[in-house]
Amino acid sequence: MDKLVVYTDGGSRNNPGPGAVGVVILHGEETVAEAKQFLGEKITNNWAEYEAVVLAMGRLLELNLRGADIEFKLDSMLVVEQLKGNWKIKEPTLKPQVEKVRSLAGNFGSITFTYVPREQNKRADALVNEALDEAGF
Repeated sequence: MDKLVVYTDGGSRNNPGPGAVGVVILHGEETVAEAKQFLGEKITNNWAEYEAVVLAMGRLLELNLRGADIEFKLDSMLVVEQLKGNWKIKEPTLKPQVEKVRSLAGNFGSITFTYVPREQNKRADALVNEALDEAGF
């Protein structure tokens, strides 16, 4: 299988506040899967951004896509640069999130993390808002 492109987004209302994530998995132009999940209250935007990558990796495993090459596209420069190892992780609550991503990453082939402007991540962002709306926030 060619490389999969996975758009992820996480967010909270009022930062921290109620948080949710959205994921869109593509193979070429075809949408393979979408996912959204409400995370609870007292969630920060950055924590949610990491949780979106974790949800995406879990969904990829559910779809039996172990070993696939993946390009993650996120609109969080902080998360992209931290996952690439270019920026230090100063916030203690994010360190376990990074470890979750790294532990799951071994299930896949090559993984790249790419920053994209918010305008290029509209569907994942919409899924975040749908999950928050459905949870009553």
